[in-house]
Amino acid sequence: MTTAPISLHYREQGGGTTPVLFIHGNLGCGDWVDLVARELPSSVRLIAPDWRGCGDSPKPEPAPDYANYGMAVHAADMLALLDRLEIGRCHLFTHSTGDLIATHMLLAEPERFGRIFSLSPVGPMGLPFAQSQLDGFRVMRDDMDVARMGLATAVSSLFEPESLGSGGQPRFRAETSADQRTLFEHLLGRTRVLSDGVWLGTPYHLDQTYRSGQLRRRQAELTHPRRIVRGREDAWIPLADVEEMAECMPGCELQLIDGIGHSMNVEAPEACAASLLEFLTLDRD
Repeated sequence: MTTAPISLHYREQGGGTTPVLFIHGNLGCGDWVDLVARELPSSVRLIAPDWRGCGDSPKPEPAPDYANYGMAVHAADMLALLDRLEIGRCHLFTHSTGDLIATHMLLAEPERFGRIFSLSPVGPMGLPFAQSQLDGFRVMRDDMDVARMGLATAVSSLFEPESLGSGGQPRFRAETSADQRTLFEHLLGRTRVLSDGVWLGTPYHLDQTYRSGQLRRRQAELTHPRRIVRGREDAWIPLADVEEMAECMPGCELQLIDGIGHSMNVEAPEACAASLLEFLTLDRD
């Protein structure tokens, strides 16, 4: 199936000469970068699109096999956005499944990109899902309380540990800031507008990527300077996967952060912004 790119909604700030494209993760939108964006200087031109099916971007009716919501399709949408903005070269800042989309972009047009800042990435190996896990995404889609618990596990350090996975409701830790609480509620609300092509299509495609192994075998081709940052408390991305990426990808470094889960961009935005800026200023190109 051939799917034409669509015109993505995006947010933009700053006016730097080298743009940074933020690619959010599954069940997300460009607003997942909000707290980090507040910490960036105006010299950084940050562009944060919503995937197709997410946020304020168009939401095509999913094909029976979700082919119009595949990772390569999302990548083509992102490349088309760069074309529309007349951006010939940029850095990438990815979160979770956003990194798998970036993999397709890097393999398709490698000369277009500089450094890659990968936050808790879904690597080229994809992720396996049992049928019960796939069914769980339907439950999250249909039940706001289940969605709240699922999203809370993606920002686990914001919540009291004993309130996660207990069958009750997640409770914010006292240390969680008002901005973090507000953003979490906003991001949770944005899951209500997601297309089934995202709710159901994304885990389907992550599993298909895992089963095929095709991208996994191409990791050595991903030679761009890359920093992987993963929270040690991340329950979503296996540590073995990011260690494999660091070993197989030339120019890749891995940093493990204590006390952080899957989403440093929300859990520790100041530290995330500092690491991003430090990495982008390294003389590596």
